[in-house]
Amino acid sequence: MISSCFNSEDMIGPLEGVKVLDLTRHPPGDFCTMMLADYGAEVLKVEDLEGGDTTRWSLPKGKKFAASFLALNRNKKSMKLNLKEKEGREIFIKLAHDYQVIVEGFRPGVTKRLGIDFESIKEINPSIIYCSLTGFGQEGPYKGKVGHDINIVGMGGILEISGKKDGPPMIPGVQIADLNGALMSIIGILMSIINSRKTGRGQYIDISMLDGIIFWLAMIVSKYSMDKRLPGRETILLNGKHLCYRVYRTMDDKYITIGAIEKKFWVNFCKAIGRDDLIEHQFTDINQRNDLLEDVERIFLTKTLKEWLTCFDGLEVCHGPVNNLQEVFSDPHVLFRNMLIKAEHPIEGEYSCVGFPIKMSDGQPKFRLHAPDYGENTEQILKSIGYEEAQICEFKSRGII
Repeated sequence: MISSCFNSEDMIGPLEGVKVLDLTRHPPGDFCTMMLADYGAEVLKVEDLEGGDTTRWSLPKGKKFAASFLALNRNKKSMKLNLKEKEGREIFIKLAHDYQVIVEGFRPGVTKRLGIDFESIKEINPSIIYCSLTGFGQEGPYKGKVGHDINIVGMGGILEISGKKDGPPMIPGVQIADLNGALMSIIGILMSIINSRKTGRGQYIDISMLDGIIFWLAMIVSKYSMDKRLPGRETILLNGKHLCYRVYRTMDDKYITIGAIEKKFWVNFCKAIGRDDLIEHQFTDINQRNDLLEDVERIFLTKTLKEWLTCFDGLEVCHGPVNNLQEVFSDPHVLFRNMLIKAEHPIEGEYSCVGFPIKMSDGQPKFRLHAPDYGENTEQILKSIGYEEAQICEFKSRGII
């Protein structure tokens, strides 16, 4: 079983040898650099002296560490560095000589003012891969606009097509613009690493979370370009327009999902609930035939969720329970796939975190380092690039580190 070798010391991560300077301070950047670190990259968080990463101080907290920080910063090191001071910038530039990747999430223009932007770093390290992850990108009318996930998924068209037709837009339960921005950054970095190994050249990567969300609309945009029908809530194939792709409430006030898009799965579903007459209504618009929707809703209210799952068990019916967090991590398949792992922290003790989503036959990801204390590795890093103890003490006294 692949999961059995996650902690094997002799496995080499596919990104081993890649060194990443992480200037990000929010979850999108944290997710990005955590995944790079999980798969072998050496990640150093460079944190300011004004509190560092924002998730350090979020709630709830354990003995010292915030749960969110533990969740997003395994396998990383941390150093404090005041980039507003000349000596702090000099330290950063010295570090940048020896790193392949820089990830930052400042507002456009900040790194240039600090003198650590791509153009400046490229002069001393021509092969640097420099990724800027922001809400709206480095260029355009909104480049200086502030915003969080809810603003971006709203502006990008996702909220308008999410929720009940007669209700308000539905806020997603997780920050999809943030997480998608992290994944887009990872893809850009990995493509740039491949390109750099062929050409020896570095690259600048401009990631806009709004761009990433709009990219998700590929199929919807294509459809709209043909039929000119503006999509809304419960008006398209995959957001509740049809009986075959919906969430239904069960007798015990739980919910089940049905995703029978293919004809054979829909036929199996109709036969399982004893309603062959519904086969011809797979793609009937429920906004035109609400009576059909009411029929199916009444049927699901006749059994508990467990009874429905048993009813469909062994049949080719695309279905699944709507699980809460406890149910997700009690699921035998999720447990088999090692998507919940136990970690040990020197201060917090044992805690649970999500596992590694990409399973590989060689070079398995593993939990190598606990989430670092604020500036935990500062002295170690400075000594590794040639600074003496006396210099380090001076830096501390002057607020450089």
